[in-house]
Amino acid sequence: MPTVTIDSSRFGTIEIPAEEIIDFPTGLIGLGGSRYALVSAGDDSAFSWLHSVDDPSLALPVANPWQFFSDYAVELSDEATGHVGTVDAADVDVWVTVRAGAELADFYANLRAPIVISNGRGHQVINEAQDAPVRAALFPAVAAAA
Repeated sequence: MPTVTIDSSRFGTIEIPAEEIIDFPTGLIGLGGSRYALVSAGDDSAFSWLHSVDDPSLALPVANPWQFFSDYAVELSDEATGHVGTVDAADVDVWVTVRAGAELADFYANLRAPIVISNGRGHQVINEAQDAPVRAALFPAVAAAA
């Protein structure tokens, strides 16, 4: 099985199976490169990294939104659905970018611009759901107590 080597500034040298490389034909909002891979922080971790294959210093923390927001819904425009190429939710993985602060109270997820991945292609889309904020506290009880 062919692999791609990333000399990551965060994780050292990592080998990614070539079939796990995700192509982002329209890129990611505000970032360069079009090839990324999901790097797990560990089997029991709620977080992973969306790591650029083209830039070894670029890795975004991401999370499965349903681990934090059980009622999270993604509503896509017809155009965004066309980019993703499927309407069957079972064929799509959804990730949200995470802004991590020094304290748990400062951890936020972007629920407005999720990353959807299907068949080796990824797209960052605009979530049309009314209750999908750009900054949703990942640990609201800790944030409220702070």
